[in-house]
Amino acid sequence: MRKLVVWNLMTLDGYFEGTAPWAIDFHMLAWGDELEHYARGLGNEGDMLVFGRKTYEGMAAYWPTATETPEIKEYMNGISKIVASRTMDRAEWNNSRVVRDPVEELKALKQRPGKTIFVFGSAELADSLARAGLVDEYRICLVPLILGSGNPHFKPASEQVPLKLLEAKPLKTGGVILRYEPVKNAA
Repeated sequence: MRKLVVWNLMTLDGYFEGTAPWAIDFHMLAWGDELEHYARGLGNEGDMLVFGRKTYEGMAAYWPTATETPEIKEYMNGISKIVASRTMDRAEWNNSRVVRDPVEELKALKQRPGKTIFVFGSAELADSLARAGLVDEYRICLVPLILGSGNPHFKPASEQVPLKLLEAKPLKTGGVILRYEPVKNAA
């Protein structure tokens, strides 16, 4: 069975972006050789990316013409991608397709052979997938910053979700890569 992994950078106070969409310049506080190496490793592990519409639009605007990190650019442009959207009819970015019901789509995809499926960014989508019990692992790069306000990665919930720590890897930049799995999925 394939794993569904949510990956994002998040500030110490829980925000994945500032108060404006794509206000993510704080990511550079954690970026460095170690995080770039980690990001390249994700390319070997996964064979599909899933985005919500807003994240997809930003990624699709950036990666086709990105000038840095050619290996990551090639991965992002070449990999199969799904965009969860109720408003888009087509996805123009290479190897992308639109799905209306990401929960049912990912339930089916997790049963098929393949590598890890990653959700990058897309906090609202990640929340709906978590509520459906589809998230197998959270990978968060904790950025050494208290932002003060913005868009929280984890949305308000009616119940607690216990997590099991799988790994904590500090970076020279002061960031920390954390890996957790929901306890219900723990062996």
